[in-house]
Amino acid sequence: MSEAVLDASALLAVLEDEPGADKVLEVLYDATMSAVNLSEVVAKLRQERHDEHAIRSALGRLALTVAPFDEDQAYRAGLLRSATNSLGLSLGDRACLALAKSLDLPAYTADRSWGTLRAGVKVVVIR
Repeated sequence: MSEAVLDASALLAVLEDEPGADKVLEVLYDATMSAVNLSEVVAKLRQERHDEHAIRSALGRLALTVAPFDEDQAYRAGLLRSATNSLGLSLGDRACLALAKSLDLPAYTADRSWGTLRAGVKVVVIR
């Protein structure tokens, strides 16, 4: 059973050994991530010139649970737009929050602006 939902920024903190990684490591092996956020992580690693094999290898070792971004998640993320618009949250951000809300789990992120969010989701800001 998962105990947290990870935003792309939280997983990247671990992969890039950034501040806050220690907080994510506490829940990493019992975490879930939206397929949208996984795509963001893959894009960032590719941007940093990692090849597909290296990306798949690094992420595969983590054995993350990846939740599909299905119709229900699409509605949940879309409905969060009004609650998150003033903070400028992206679709990926809202996908993470929608998943956390549907699973009733905290969302882990490195994005400090989420700390002021009032969307019915517990947020853990890792730094």
